[in-house]
Amino acid sequence: QVQLVESGGGLVQAGGSLRLSCTASRRTFSSYAMGWFRQAPGKEREFVAAISWSGGTTNYADAVKGRFTISRDNAKNTVYLQMNSLKPEDTDVYYCAANRLPVVPTTANAYIYWGQGTQVTVSS
Repeated sequence: QVQLVESGGGLVQAGGSLRLSCTASRRTFSSYAMGWFRQAPGKEREFVAAISWSGGTTNYADAVKGRFTISRDNAKNTVYLQMNSLKPEDTDVYYCAANRLPVVPTTANAYIYWGQGTQVTVSS
């Protein structure tokens, strides 16, 4: 069992930046690929970014490419999502997720552990 706790969400103006963090409870964090997803009320969970266990492979949704950066620090059991040039349409609850696959999947059903989510609100 892996427990994931997100932090760093909040309210920011359009064009601003936020950095989300997700800390895992297990020391085997480095064996998990990690992903970030987002979800608005009444909508399906949407892929944002993912990173392999080593950090050597990343994957981004087209909507965030060039603006968001995913990274990880295995010594701290933490994955980050740096979000720059934020837009009002980035407003959502953001979730981190973990899987033990040797790839970086973009679908929510490939991930087995989820955090509780953190709200990001971008005002225009």
